[in-house]
Amino acid sequence: MIIGVPKEIKISENRVGLVESGVKAFVREGHKVLVEKDAGLGSGISNEAYEKAGATIIPSKKEVYEKADMIIKVKEPLPEEYTMLRENQILYTYLHLAPEPVLTKALLDRKVKGVAYETIQLEDGSLPLLVPMSEVAGRMATQVGASFLQRDRGGKGILLGGVPGVKRGRVTILGGGVSGINAAKMAVGLGAQVTILDINPKRLEYLDDIFGNKVQTLFSNITNIEHSVPETDLLIGAVLVPGAKAPHLVTRDMIGQMEKGSVVVDIAVDQGGCIETCRPTSHKEPTFEVEGVIHYCVPNMPGVFSRTSTYALTNVTLKYGLMLANLGVEDACAKDKALYKGVNVYNGFVAYEQVARDLNLPFKPLKI
Repeated sequence: MIIGVPKEIKISENRVGLVESGVKAFVREGHKVLVEKDAGLGSGISNEAYEKAGATIIPSKKEVYEKADMIIKVKEPLPEEYTMLRENQILYTYLHLAPEPVLTKALLDRKVKGVAYETIQLEDGSLPLLVPMSEVAGRMATQVGASFLQRDRGGKGILLGGVPGVKRGRVTILGGGVSGINAAKMAVGLGAQVTILDINPKRLEYLDDIFGNKVQTLFSNITNIEHSVPETDLLIGAVLVPGAKAPHLVTRDMIGQMEKGSVVVDIAVDQGGCIETCRPTSHKEPTFEVEGVIHYCVPNMPGVFSRTSTYALTNVTLKYGLMLANLGVEDACAKDKALYKGVNVYNGFVAYEQVARDLNLPFKPLKI
C-alpha cells in the first residue's frame, strides 16, 4: 500500500502524522511512504531524516493525495483538501465530525473510508488514540489559563498559587477524564484551589483517592455547576462523549455571573464545546471576550507543543495504521473491534451512529 503523509495546513498546526520510526515500520512491512516536503519541520523532523528512514519526499500536497492509498494526518482535512480526496481512499486522522456537517458531506460525497483516531475504543471504554493529546491539552489548559489571568493579558491579575496571606486562585474543571485529570495535576501543582465535577461516581471516587484533600470533587449536575462557575477564576471544560457533540453544561447566564477578567478554556471545542459561549479560535487569535470573561477555545491546542505531541501520537496510532495498511479497512476491522469503532464514514454513508444522530444523517454501519 502507498501511505501519504501531507503537511498540515491548519493555523499553527505543527504536528505531522508520522515520525521516522513510523516510516521505518511501514517500509519494513513492504509499504511505500510518501511524505510531503517539509511536512515534519514543525516537529523537528527534516526531509533528510524521513528519506533516511525509507520515505520518498514529494514536492506537492496534491501529488501526495493523488498517489496515496491511505492518508495519515493529524487534523481533519480543510476545504482546500476536500477535492484531493478520492473514492475508496483511506483517511486516518482525527476527524471530530459531530459538529462538522460540511466536512462530513465532503467525505461522504468523495466516498472516503474515514477512520477517526478519536473513536477507536477498547472494550473497557477507553480511547487509546485520544489519550496522549488529551494529556497535552489538559496540561496546556491550566498553563494557558494561568497566563491569561495575568493583568497584562486582560485577566483579573490572579496568581493561581497565591502567596502566604492571600487567597489562592480557584480552578473549576468540568469532566474528570484524561484531559480533566491532567488539568487538575497542573492546577494542584501550581497551588490552586481545585474543584472537579463529573457524572461518574466511580470516577469521582478515583479522583478523591489520588488527589485526597488537594481537590474538591462534586457530582456534575445543574445545581453544582451553577454554584461553582460564578466563584471560579479559571473554568476548564473537559467534557467528552465519544464521537458525539459535547453537551452545553455552562450557559451564557452562568458566564455572565463570573467576575470580569476570569478565564474559560474549553478543551471540548473540537466537539462543539461544553460551554455555550465558546466558538473555535486559532493559535494566532486564541481568545475573545464574552461578558468580560476571556475565552480560549483553540481546537488544536497540542499543535504548538508539536514535537512532544507528534511523537506521543505516533506511539499510539502506528499499531492501527499498520493493520489498515496490511489488511485493508474491512479485514482489519473484522479482526479488531476497537478499530471497527473508528470507522466514521464509509462508501458514502455515516458509519458511526452518534455522528449520524448529531448530524441527522442516515446511519449505515460497516458490514464485516
